Amino acid sequence: MSIALPVGLPAWRTLMAEGIEVLSGEELRRWGSRPLQLCLVNLMPNKVVTEAQIARLLGATSIPVELTLCVPDSYRSKTTPADHMAAFYRPWSRIRDEPFDGLIVTGAPVETLPFADVAYWSDLCAILDGARARDIASFYICWAAQAALHRFHRVPKHPLPQKMFGVFHHRLTDAGARLLRGFGDSFPVPVSRHTEVRAAELPAGAGLAVLAASPKAGLCLIEDRAHRAVYMFNHLEYDTETLRDEFLRDRQAGKPIAIPCDYFPEDDPRRPPVNSWRPYGHLLISNWLGELYRAAWPHLAEAGDHRRASSASRVASPR
Repeated sequence: MSIALPVGLPAWRTLMAEGIEVLSGEELRRWGSRPLQLCLVNLMPNKVVTEAQIARLLGATSIPVELTLCVPDSYRSKTTPADHMAAFYRPWSRIRDEPFDGLIVTGAPVETLPFADVAYWSDLCAILDGARARDIASFYICWAAQAALHRFHRVPKHPLPQKMFGVFHHRLTDAGARLLRGFGDSFPVPVSRHTEVRAAELPAGAGLAVLAASPKAGLCLIEDRAHRAVYMFNHLEYDTETLRDEFLRDRQAGKPIAIPCDYFPEDDPRRPPVNSWRPYGHLLISNWLGELYRAAWPHLAEAGDHRRASSASRVASPR
């Protein structure tokens, strides 16, 4: 279990304490084969927490990965210190030609806005379009999944009468999907949304396969295999306390917020929640990385052969 992260990123300490080996990109490449190159477009307000959540799932698999952090060019964070952004994040225009094997785009606290009213919408579209044009496998989370569906298929999002909030069981609708290998008939997923995408409005013939959904919470997971895209509307990456923190934040701010469904034992916010979804988050990301690894294997093996040959040449050269 290993992952390469930008040196000094706070997630280093968090993951190391959990038994995940964290290295620099150069250290990981010394192993003799190129790791999967992943780009994380992190639009969440608490960047440090989200960095650790995503890196934890990526780093817990048997497939080595190197993570690059990115934001759209015009994106400006209002909640993360400028020195953190400058040290660890790169604008898309500077890295768009790098050989990424996969792209992950997180949710963002803008879901009640029309897409075109989001300040960085055009630059986010440049990322989505660039990944699609280069056939980069993409994993879109929550609002990003809605945004990508709208960009590629003009699928609308709709406001909910109240926030869909809690842990909901979702049933598999395509048990044969490779992404769901190892899943049972249903699995729990944290949900935290003010809007939804409706199955009836997915365009016919577009290759969008619904893999999981809930009678209460609606669509959860869609795959477009032809374009190597995964749309996850909910949050298997969440920590145990994330929904609690959102609940307390909104209640303290005086916002109307219900106790998250099936989250606190006996719906008592004084009792610690139990994380029932973490194994499924690990399984989903492991399955996704496995798909990326199989697609990238010829290039990974070739890069490893070049490094081994170069190393052997240096050893054999007379001094």
